[in-house]
Amino acid sequence: MTGRDDRLTALEIRAAEQERTIEELSGQIAGQWKVIDRMQKTLDRLAERFLALEEQVQPDVPVTKPPHW
Repeated sequence: MTGRDDRLTALEIRAAEQERTIEELSGQIAGQWKVIDRMQKTLDRLAERFLALEEQVQPDVPVTKPPHW
């Protein structure tokens, strides 16, 4: 093997390792997006419940200016 062949082999190995790393990272990102999507849906449901409870608890007092205005 010549120096040129060694360099070519090293580049091929590096490219294969980088491709494997990219595939692993892509899989991890896809998994994280699923988690984020689930969390966003949960947050949306909780926000709706909170607003519904807040409406139930608030007294029906009209908004008026304080007497000192």
